[in-house]
Amino acid sequence: MPSELVEWLLVRHSKPTRKGALKVILSSPNLKSINVVFDDQNLVANTGLLAIATLSQSLGLRELIEDKVSLSGRVGGANPGGKLLTLVHAMTAGASHIDHIDMLRAGSTGSVLGHVVIAPSTMGTFLRSFTFGHVRQLDSVIDTALSRAWTMGAGPGDTRLVIDIDSTICEVHDTKKQVMHKST
Repeated sequence: MPSELVEWLLVRHSKPTRKGALKVILSSPNLKSINVVFDDQNLVANTGLLAIATLSQSLGLRELIEDKVSLSGRVGGANPGGKLLTLVHAMTAGASHIDHIDMLRAGSTGSVLGHVVIAPSTMGTFLRSFTFGHVRQLDSVIDTALSRAWTMGAGPGDTRLVIDIDSTICEVHDTKKQVMHKST
């Protein structure tokens, strides 16, 4: 499609509400199709999140997390599905610490994720509620999610698949709260 036609379609079929805003219109409730309109040439969105949100929805991750991760009775333990998806989406967009979750709350980003974006302070409370047993529950989520993905055809087929994950050890400290000193 010629660029002039694409530009005409964007201008003709959209009416941005204010300069510098990203207007997102869901064309379908299942996140498979959206119209994105940029009214500023310098605006860059985390559009890669749409692919991750679609994959999360296709795998049923939110429901899977709600089913397998039980933090009931613990402070911050409600709605683990939405909270963990917020964390995954923030990390996918480049978040290196909890305060970066706010990038998901900018503009219309939250409308393409399929869940309410959790505030950074709420995420901190949620993460502190985890014990080793809860981490094992997350292992079960990963096992089931990978199984679902492979069933849907995402696996390597008959060939070998190698996933190389590098670990980082960082000091973590806060004078106001008791938290761990090393993280991997």
